[in-house]
Amino acid sequence: MNEGILSAIGNTPLVSLQRVFKDLHFRVYAKLEGLNPGGSMKDRPAMSVIKRGLETGEITQDTVVIESSSGNMGIGLAQICSYYGLRFICVVDPKTTAQNIRILEAYGAEIELVSEPDIITGEFLQARIARVQSLLASFKSAFWPDQYANLYNPIAHYQTMDEILKVLGKEVDYLFCAVSTCGTLRGCGEYIENHKLNTEVFAVDAVGSVIFGNRIGKRLIPGHGAAVRPKLYRKGLAHRYIEMTDLDCIIGCRRLACEEAILAGGSSGALIMAIESVKQDIPKDATCVVILPDRGERYLDSIYSDSWVKEHFGDVSHLWKDPQEAQACITMTC
Repeated sequence: MNEGILSAIGNTPLVSLQRVFKDLHFRVYAKLEGLNPGGSMKDRPAMSVIKRGLETGEITQDTVVIESSSGNMGIGLAQICSYYGLRFICVVDPKTTAQNIRILEAYGAEIELVSEPDIITGEFLQARIARVQSLLASFKSAFWPDQYANLYNPIAHYQTMDEILKVLGKEVDYLFCAVSTCGTLRGCGEYIENHKLNTEVFAVDAVGSVIFGNRIGKRLIPGHGAAVRPKLYRKGLAHRYIEMTDLDCIIGCRRLACEEAILAGGSSGALIMAIESVKQDIPKDATCVVILPDRGERYLDSIYSDSWVKEHFGDVSHLWKDPQEAQACITMTC
């Protein structure tokens, strides 16, 4: 059944990247998740979770949907809730960009701002979750998608891996995906596991994220990484993980825009630089797929702003203009 704009979610293009990497001895294909109607891969779990709630009766027309999100999941949910005529409250914090808030409001979402971080951890995520819990208790009928624990998040991404294989017509040797809720990693990883594929998964995290047991730290660029290990995390699905810095995100994004004419979000830049950092470990003629999570318009005031980049990192434009210098500056943990 054609459900209007929702029928446009998924089946995103898979394109060959032929310019961003120099002298490459293997093939790289990019899954352009930013071409989902809400602008990111989060459209998939947003639709999966809400449709499941409607099917089970957990969500009715009187239900208030409440979620904590500073970006793409909130926008995905706002889009889905708008389509189904559901009230949606998005709990955000001061790090949420003004542009994302405007997009949320354009879809009809109500904004609940948490202004202070959690007093114990100093992080906003825990404070946002606490506000969600408080709001849930204040309504007669409320539903929490709980993107960090809801199994219908990875179930949505199981389909992502299926799409990749159908388009390629062959197995993927290496899959690169960013991690945050771990929905993509788990969905694609379990597809690979269940179908007994010989695909190695590289999980790309942010420096300052705790997903793989590392020390928490401050991050400027949202999109991947987490201040708390998600319940969806499952050990063993990633064959290797790579942590990339905020500067890596910027360099990768700028290179994608300049070389491939792809305007992508921060985690996409991290993924590009992750491939750059391990390319010597990938055998000749291997087939690699990278899932690029979102579009770059939401980062015009940060990643794609020369003044913002200079303010936070100095004059670093040579790093995306000269791939050899960019390679030399990569800071990663594997």
